[in-house]
Amino acid sequence: MSSAPTIGILAVQGDVREHVYAVEDAGARALTVRRPTELEAVDALIVPGGESTTMDKLVRAFDLYAPLRSRLDHGMPAYGSCAGMIMLADRIADARPDQQTLGGIDMTVRRNAFGRQVDSFEEDLHIRAIGGTPMRAVFIRAPWVEEVGDGVDVLARVEDGPAAGRIVAVRQGSLVATSFHPEVTGDHRFHQLFVEIVRGNA
Repeated sequence: MSSAPTIGILAVQGDVREHVYAVEDAGARALTVRRPTELEAVDALIVPGGESTTMDKLVRAFDLYAPLRSRLDHGMPAYGSCAGMIMLADRIADARPDQQTLGGIDMTVRRNAFGRQVDSFEEDLHIRAIGGTPMRAVFIRAPWVEEVGDGVDVLARVEDGPAAGRIVAVRQGSLVATSFHPEVTGDHRFHQLFVEIVRGNA
């Protein structure tokens, strides 16, 4: 793996620009992905925040669903934040009847688990996998993880308040997901962790 891997940002919907900046700041090349040919050019993929049902429809409209599933099935590293966490989940607790995910992580997530937009909040999380000081986590209409399979490592849980103990960051092999948005805070340690996973160093 190159010292500067190419990481795609799924660019059909969501906060793409912030992830591009975070990836480049973490020492990798960023490439926006809207077409199957662009997907073929990347070593890994970030699925950004947004709205999971809309993202699901757009992935299919752009003829990306089957290529994405194939790359994930063949071991492509991926990171999903917020709606991206939902897209990488094998199961959704409250899915709409026609909603599909890309899957890959053996977990069940609940959409909008913390409430509506007005219930968005920030909290400091201690995440051993990234080390150092606590990470300021921004939750915006965020999901949480209701259950994980045996092969999934829990990286972070909510530490305070009524949702204390809820799982908000996970890893299964080269797939990682967070309920929160590390791309919006300027703290890019989670993206640095993902880049090291892509390089095979973490």
